Amino acid sequence: NYEVLMGILTQKIYESIRNVVGEDSFIPLHTPFFGKTEEKYVVDCIRSNFVSSVGEYVDKFEKAIREYTKTKYTILTVNGTSALHICLLLTDVKKDDEVLVPSMTFVATPNAVRYIGAVPHFVDVSKESLGIDPFKLDEYLSKIAEVQENQCYNKKTHRQIKAIIPMHTFGHPVDMDELTSVAERYKLTIIEDAAEALGSLYKNKHVGNFSKMAILSFNGNKIITTGGGGAVLTNNEDLAKKVKHLTTTAKKPHPWEYVHDMVGYNYRMPALNASLGLAQIEKLDGFVEKKRILAERYKESLKDVEEIEFFVEPGYARSNYWLNAIILNKEYIDARDEILDVTNKNGIMTRPVWKLMHKLEMFKDCPRMDLSVSEILEKRIINIPSSAHLIKD
Repeated sequence: NYEVLMGILTQKIYESIRNVVGEDSFIPLHTPFFGKTEEKYVVDCIRSNFVSSVGEYVDKFEKAIREYTKTKYTILTVNGTSALHICLLLTDVKKDDEVLVPSMTFVATPNAVRYIGAVPHFVDVSKESLGIDPFKLDEYLSKIAEVQENQCYNKKTHRQIKAIIPMHTFGHPVDMDELTSVAERYKLTIIEDAAEALGSLYKNKHVGNFSKMAILSFNGNKIITTGGGGAVLTNNEDLAKKVKHLTTTAKKPHPWEYVHDMVGYNYRMPALNASLGLAQIEKLDGFVEKKRILAERYKESLKDVEEIEFFVEPGYARSNYWLNAIILNKEYIDARDEILDVTNKNGIMTRPVWKLMHKLEMFKDCPRMDLSVSEILEKRIINIPSSAHLIKD
């Protein structure tokens, strides 16, 4: 009987998704949408011969991001991971320092911490946002952390806890006011991982404005894409200058001499990618609108499937709904893999959330708090097709 019930549930979910996405033979999880403007800008960039990071399209795309996010400075990078790496370096995170990161995130977040020899310290998430739970974190830090001379230390490992990286999961903003209060109490620097959240607002203000620095990603599956690419956002002029210097191999400006004054990184986005991004960001408002309509249609289509919850934005936020998600009720956890199997075999691409970071071999010995919410959500979350162009009318 249980197997029959699971089969019925799987069919209900499959039919509800098909009711929204239509009868095309295969529906990917998330694909980009390109038009004539993308072709025009890319061809223009090629014909200009300025296809590397000194091309005018880099400046144009940076300006467009600044204007959209209402941040003062934007520095384009080759991807979101390199942007995180630079942010950590400029936050003065050193070897063996600890950085608080959610265990339920993409691997780029803790990877960037490891790049500089620091230690990811995994923290739990909230059911409301799927991002870091500031209340649970506050309670945890009150037991394991102490502040001495404006620096936070882990009483168990005796390492300094230097920073915290909230990730706005699937485009849904973390409760940044509450998290900021915790960070201030424990003298932690916040770096927002907004890789998935371009177009998302926290209390009517674009994400990326609630921290010393923030990052974006323009990977092929993001809400807008440059093929591969990222950006650092900041409202601090001095930091912006340092980011640009570090990401351009730390070369001192000069008409012809090659003088580098520190170890830098070749992290700047090429103009060829930026030309694609400029065309994409001109369509971003339309993409966000369509993705929010898609979320509403999913919510309506799935409302009678009582065994699941369709995840909706927190009350304090406007999400870009980068990836839509359904969350199985606890008693139906065992149905997850069957739902994934049946939907994928029948032309609807679905996926589970990332394997939790503390379960990966290279991070299994890192410090962590109780991760019970992340661990139960890992078994229950299923992402469903979320491309903006699924809304055709």
